[in-house]
Amino acid sequence: MMDRRTFVGLLGAGALAAPRSAFAQPASRIRKIGILNALPREAPLPQAFLRGLRDLGYVEGKNIIVEYRSGAYDDFPALAEDLVKLKVDVIYAVLDQAALAASKATTTIPIVFAVIADPVRLGLVTSLAHPGGNLTGLTAFGSDLGGKRLELLKELIPRLSRMGVLWIPAAQAKIRAEPPIDRLGHVGLAQTEEAGRALGVQVQSFPVRSPTDITDALAAATRERIGALIVEEDSLTYSERNRIIEFAAAHPLPATYGYRDYVVSGGLISYGAKLPELIHGALGYIDKILKGAKPGDLPVEQPTKFELVINLKTAKALGLTIPQSLLRADEVIQ
Repeated sequence: MMDRRTFVGLLGAGALAAPRSAFAQPASRIRKIGILNALPREAPLPQAFLRGLRDLGYVEGKNIIVEYRSGAYDDFPALAEDLVKLKVDVIYAVLDQAALAASKATTTIPIVFAVIADPVRLGLVTSLAHPGGNLTGLTAFGSDLGGKRLELLKELIPRLSRMGVLWIPAAQAKIRAEPPIDRLGHVGLAQTEEAGRALGVQVQSFPVRSPTDITDALAAATRERIGALIVEEDSLTYSERNRIIEFAAAHPLPATYGYRDYVVSGGLISYGAKLPELIHGALGYIDKILKGAKPGDLPVEQPTKFELVINLKTAKALGLTIPQSLLRADEVIQ
């Protein structure tokens, strides 16, 4: 279970924390920070996030108390209610489910969300520029990230005519009955389909909800003779990344992913937001709110910088030649 949640921990941890000088020093009285995440606190990545708080001057037992709650997505509503009962000063919610659960549990406690695809569509904020209410935070999706990923595949494989999107739908019935909300993949899928129509590429949807679904979806992609695959970022696909990458190598199936870790593990290409920058922003929001800022006055941030990472060894194994235009990537793994 812990492996499956590792991806989410990336946003609750981060390799880079904001330096102490980046923000004003915290107030002297003890504050409570509630964290709603899928990865257990004792895992290395959440521990790194807590070190980031310390870099800002927040020290547990001295000027803050951290109430960390983790569990399966279906557990989030109860966990959010628990944080509200503890009267935390701010809730840090990672992923759509956590943010939705927290927003249902309280309309007064400030909530900072992260890794959200479309907070306006989800009903979390009124607008990105003027969130209103008690929520703000950072999205992980750009305005056309899914389309850009398809463009990269088309540039790599000019004759590409059929491709698939491996994405994770998650009905929110236990969080908010109407309407059911899908997660990151819904936005990415829509963007990819639109780009596919423009580029003359047929896009096929492969929704998955469990490791077993991933096995079935990959087998279906093979039967459907998919020429390439976009794997949407999520804790499920992240934890199963080695199996997905091994399948792609064996068949062979060119695939693009959301974050660098996939490519380091042997994936072909990744294109997505830089996680350390998202971490920096989230820490900044938490710090500002603890010092009196109202979340409704803090604009929701969208990623402005995306990194392209390419694995040349994987490309060679797939029989692909990386064009010079793509070799200008942020990182090329030999």
